[in-house]
Order: sequence, then structure tokens, then C-alpha cells
Amino acid sequence: MPRSAHRRPAAGRLRGARGLAGWLFVLPALAFYAVFVLRPIALTLQYSLYDWDGIGPSTWVGAANYGKVFTDPDLFDSLVNAFKLIVFFSAIPVVLGLAIAATIRRIAASRLALVARTVLFLPQVIPLVAAGIAWSWLLASTGVINQLLSLVGLGGVTRAWLGDFATALPAVGMIGAWVLLGLCTLLLLAGMSKIDPALYEAARLDGAGPWREFVSITVPSLRQEIAVCVTVTVIAALASFDIIYIATQGGPGNTTMVPGLQIFYLAFSEREVGTASALAVVLMVLVIACALPIQWFAKDGNK
Repeated sequence: MPRSAHRRPAAGRLRGARGLAGWLFVLPALAFYAVFVLRPIALTLQYSLYDWDGIGPSTWVGAANYGKVFTDPDLFDSLVNAFKLIVFFSAIPVVLGLAIAATIRRIAASRLALVARTVLFLPQVIPLVAAGIAWSWLLASTGVINQLLSLVGLGGVTRAWLGDFATALPAVGMIGAWVLLGLCTLLLLAGMSKIDPALYEAARLDGAGPWREFVSITVPSLRQEIAVCVTVTVIAALASFDIIYIATQGGPGNTTMVPGLQIFYLAFSEREVGTASALAVVLMVLVIACALPIQWFAKDGNK
């Protein structure tokens, strides 16, 4: 019998042993993920089909809780508010992050660039609860923001920014933009460091100015980084909770109510666990529906 015939089973057994060893290494992480991620999701799906107060017996209601999510004005408006926050949590940090990262890249050799990176990243290391409290003080009717406006002669526009029905949601959105701006800037700056300098030199030889370089070279080269920034910030907007709970608790009225906060109130204050679970499932689906197209867009751009 040829030697190759003996080698094939041995090679197959070796590959099988290596595959088994790989699964054994992954098994603890898979078990952890199944217990703390997949199981809660499955339980949430189960609870969403029942009318349950979290303590007593439950009653099967089928898809009635999902119907309530889309027909109850308070629940539906919380979803609308979350999508409105995407403008502040995602569009503003990404656009400003691109501009700031491009500016820092041009002065990369100076100390100012290091200071700018440090200052911009500070919100990422500050607990969101502390950030919410600090901004609540700043945006209060007697806060620093209103005092500065009064000093420059704009006392007529001062107000309790987080307590006014017209400005509460934009004010919360600006807090979110401030928190996420540093992350987007550093991610985009890291992406810019990978762009070949020869591309910029060639563009300058062709007579391109800074704006043309930015539009034709920088932005197309940052497709992956922009996709990551948009994905992270969109998810942060849809799943927002910390800042809003500390700053407004969903008020005034329900003008800053978002799904995460609504789920908390429904489950722990109003004892409507089934409705809270249905809203959580709807929120999860919306997050996936928003994130997947962004990822597909980024992948298509690299083909």
C-alpha cells in the first residue's frame, strides 16, 4: 500500500484534533455568550407575548404587545425621538469629526495637535452619569451657558434648556454629540494616518487645493472608518439611556422620552413586563435594521 494512503488518515485525524482543540478554547466564551446574551434575548421574546406584571401569573396575548408599541402614542413617540437623536448623536459627531481630524492631521507635528486629541477624548473617560450631571448644571436657567449668553447681550434667548418643551431634545442631543465627538475624531484620525502621503503629493502636483484633497482622497479612503463611526453613533442614539435619565428623566412631558428609558419605566415602575419586552424587541430589530445596511455599504465600497 502506498505511503500516501497511510498519511491521509493521519492528516485527517490531526486536523480533527486541532479543530476539537480550537472548539475547546472557544467553548467558555460561547457558554458565557449563550447564558448572558442569547438566553436573555430568548426570554425577552417569550415575555413579549404575555401580559405579565413580573410577579403574578402571566396571560398569553400573542402579538398584542407589539400592536401597542405602534398604536400607543407615548411608546411610538419614544421611537421617533430616538431617530431624531441620530442627527445629534451621529451626523454632527461624524461631520465635525472629519473636519477636526483633517485639521489635526495638518498640524500633526505641533503640540497643539496632542492637546487637541487629549481634550477631545476626555468625554470618553468621563462617566456618562457625571457628564449628564455636569451638563444639567451648565444648561440650567442660572447655569453657565445662560450667564455667557447674557454677558454677550443675548439674554433674550436664555431659558432652562433641558426644561423647555422646544429645546429639551436638541439640548440632550448636543450632550450626546459632545460625548461622541472625541471617539469619532480619533477613529477618523487613525484612518487618515494610513492614507498614502503620495496621493496628496500627486494631487498637489495636479493643482488640487485642500478642499479637493479632502473630498477626493481623504473621505473615500475613510469609508470603513466612517462606517464604524456611523454604526457606533446610530446605536448610541437608538439605545440612549444614561444621559437622558440623568438630565431630564424623559421630560418635560415626554419630549425626551426614548425607548431605553420607556422600557425601564414600563418594566420597573408600571409593572408591564410584556409591553416593555415587546418594545425591547422592536428596538433590537431597529438597531439591526439600521446597522446592517451601513456595514453592507462599507463592504461594497471595498470591492
